[in-house]
Amino acid sequence: MGALTIRGVRKTFGAVEILKGIDIAIGAGEFLILVGPSGCGKSTLLSMIAGLDVPTTGTIALGGRDITHAPPKDRDIAMVFQSYALYPNMNVAQNIAFALEMRKVPKAEREAAVQRVAQMLQIGHLLDRKPGQLSGGQRQRVAMGRALARNPKLFLFDEPLSNLDAKLRVEMRAEIKLLHQRTRTTTVYVTHDQVEAMTLADRIAVMNGGVVEQFGTPADIYQRPATRFVAEFIGSPAMNLVPAHWQDGALLAHGVALHVTLPQAQALHAWGGRALQVGVRPEDVALAGDAALPDDAGRVGASLTMIEPTGPETYVTADTPLGARTARVPGTPALAVGARAQLAWRATQLHLFCADSGRRVA
Repeated sequence: MGALTIRGVRKTFGAVEILKGIDIAIGAGEFLILVGPSGCGKSTLLSMIAGLDVPTTGTIALGGRDITHAPPKDRDIAMVFQSYALYPNMNVAQNIAFALEMRKVPKAEREAAVQRVAQMLQIGHLLDRKPGQLSGGQRQRVAMGRALARNPKLFLFDEPLSNLDAKLRVEMRAEIKLLHQRTRTTTVYVTHDQVEAMTLADRIAVMNGGVVEQFGTPADIYQRPATRFVAEFIGSPAMNLVPAHWQDGALLAHGVALHVTLPQAQALHAWGGRALQVGVRPEDVALAGDAALPDDAGRVGASLTMIEPTGPETYVTADTPLGARTARVPGTPALAVGARAQLAWRATQLHLFCADSGRRVA
């Protein structure tokens, strides 16, 4: 295992800057997720960690050793690709053992490694089959087994579940989490799926436009998003956001006064009339009438426009004076499109952002 440190990494192609100064550090045995939309630079950064590309400036160190310009074979890194990258003419056992064979590991040791990872991944009965005879999930297990057999300092995963169907994705996500708990190998995992990020990571780097918008634990990123982009990208359905401004000691959004806490009021006092964005997560929006809500909870009249029951919860979309808002309520309440209701939220559940910079207002 090895700690991974990325300092000041930039990458340019001609006049185009892909990465704009990345600083990330994780300890040995941690699970890091790089998450963000397509084109944000996460795969480029992964390629540089793997040695498939080099930074224009900056350094990458693994286990205290500078590997910025080291060839891939000297980095002690194993990578699992989105496309599995299995050799079609080799059976499962040969695919798993291939990297060890290239390193001239003795045959007995290779066979022991194959048996070890086959047992761990429950693919012992598939060792004689070719990749063409396997399902997508089985191929992904073989690709993971090939990486595990090496026992490297660092695992790299490049969107490994994106080719799988929804049910299999959930199963394989659990497999990867269990494998990390068993091996405690330092891992970097690239995905655009925020559910994978929240469920797998010890820490998450949310990337956008070649920068890290926020780096922290899943709880930090969900509960205190550092920017409006993070607030919208992490969470499903996305956070409700509305333009607002602070005027004469009141937070106003479309002419509606929103209740704020004393710390929020103190932070906003210096804000003057500058433009804000105020957000609240759908699960923090209740249908008014909830006895648990305090008397000073924010409330707004609403006309229900869409009801989406999912089983354990229901997504409710409504037109309000603050625009279209979404609530995520438990169970399957008896609701009808066109019905009038009130939406309510606690002041402590509001998130405040600068409209210009997108940064969180402390």
